[in-house]
Amino acid sequence: MSVLADAVKEFVADVAVPAEQELGLGEPSEALRCRLQVAARERGVFAPQVPRPLGGLGLALPELRLVFEAAGYGLLGPLALNCAAPDEGNIHLLDLLATAEQRVKYLEPLAAGEVRSGFAMTEPAPGAGSDPSLLLTRAERTRAGWHIVGRKWLITGADGAAFTICVAKTSERRATLFVVDADAEGFHLVRRVPTIDHLMPGGHCELEYDCHVGHDAVLGEVGEGLRHTQARLVPARLTHCMRWLGVAQRALDTALTFTAPRNLFGSRLHELGLAQGLIADSVIDIEASRALVARACEEPSLATSSVAKVFVAEAVWRVVDRAVQLAGGAGVTHDLVLARLAAEVRAFRIYDGSSETHRWAIARAATKRFASSAQQ
Repeated sequence: MSVLADAVKEFVADVAVPAEQELGLGEPSEALRCRLQVAARERGVFAPQVPRPLGGLGLALPELRLVFEAAGYGLLGPLALNCAAPDEGNIHLLDLLATAEQRVKYLEPLAAGEVRSGFAMTEPAPGAGSDPSLLLTRAERTRAGWHIVGRKWLITGADGAAFTICVAKTSERRATLFVVDADAEGFHLVRRVPTIDHLMPGGHCELEYDCHVGHDAVLGEVGEGLRHTQARLVPARLTHCMRWLGVAQRALDTALTFTAPRNLFGSRLHELGLAQGLIADSVIDIEASRALVARACEEPSLATSSVAKVFVAEAVWRVVDRAVQLAGGAGVTHDLVLARLAAEVRAFRIYDGSSETHRWAIARAATKRFASSAQQ
């Protein structure tokens, strides 16, 4: 995939990075999104993860690693290639579960970049966040289908999305996925939640559901929503890691570009020992992250994706933070891209499972393995 990755690098350098001037400190407009996706199609790099019958390049998870990292080097790269969250994960989920009718109505336009979507699982406290067992949104059967009632928040991209995939309880211990149109009666966008990041079209929103939907709104099997959600989250964690590694590499490159001509205390800045330590540690973090992601792509599971997600999320933050430090005062201004990168990557340690939640799961799995081996 090095040829395609090189093509994506060229596209990002030629098209996506220059387009960042249009962002300011805000989010990309729909017009910008559409224009970039047209350009990506023309360059042959659009939708690398989308199956070929749906108009994509049909790459498997291990093949996406270098391509998604190359896209992530630009703030707008993943959006241009239609491989940004949450649409990338929703395309995968719909491809796995959608009925023939759902494929035509939801999957095909989403894969083509004609619409955007949201994935509505997270709820305000005391509802579901890192612990899905706390799910409060409920769906009750009716003669015509289902009545969904609940509140969600921090739902990325919901403002302007054509539909959301909503996770709702359908029994005491079971949940189900529902595809809910944005124009459904009883669906209400309460507000955009103010956050430190501003890169996602449609923001991060609070939603209210009091919707009657048909039986055809069920995605997958009734009662299997949490299992289906994991089928989405395992690869989505890894594709997040891939894209954010592009951010880390850009942060390091920006810092090196800034420090190269700088003279301090009679030496070039990048020749000073403390600066070299920051640079070396960032290189190590990036290379170690790439290796973990590569292994997890070859053996995708809850365990391997958790390990990769925790390490990469924290490593990317360290790399960006060191880059800001190397750039000094300029690093916290918007003269360089570093301040924007720092604001965008901070939430990575929280969404798709916080680092603490994943550490708990990793430790629990390790102790179970030890107990099992000790009994043999």
